Amino acid sequence: MTGPNNGLGDLIRDPDEAIRRMDDWAAGFAAKAERYQAAQEETERLRLTASSGDGAVSVTVGADGTVTDLTFSNKIKSFPLDELSRTILTTMRRAQSGIAEKVAGVMSERLGDEDRETRTLLLDNLRGRFPDPDEPDEPQPPVEPPPAPPQPPSPAGGAGAPPGASPRRRATDPDEQDNNPW
Repeated sequence: MTGPNNGLGDLIRDPDEAIRRMDDWAAGFAAKAERYQAAQEETERLRLTASSGDGAVSVTVGADGTVTDLTFSNKIKSFPLDELSRTILTTMRRAQSGIAEKVAGVMSERLGDEDRETRTLLLDNLRGRFPDPDEPDEPQPPVEPPPAPPQPPSPAGGAGAPPGASPRRRATDPDEQDNNPW
């Protein structure tokens, strides 16, 4: 549909209007880029800390999930090493599990309702990478081993050999150096 002031021809006839529209578009794009840059910088400064239930271990992670600080109380001196390892990993995962919500808060504050699809993809990715360790995993169906492939009949085993019987190997020559049965 074309009408007054609706087509490309109108912009060509009024170069000042074309320049104004392009300037508006560029300014909007620059403002959006600034908002995204501010959101990225604030996200990079995020730190999340979790402590074990007994206070023996404290782990701080950044928004990318990397551990930025790890502290121990004197309580760990009595921990068996396998328990200490478990406690560190559980505490780290607990800290990481809050990343998606913190990033969502930054994005909401800085970007408002902009780019909902991009935000949803990013946050779903973070939730997948850093799930809540306190929530039970979804039950997985038991994995059954694949059936054994059928064995081709062996001429050495003979037609009368019972199923599953090992094929007969040729006798080796005692003078043969490598004792290769084939």
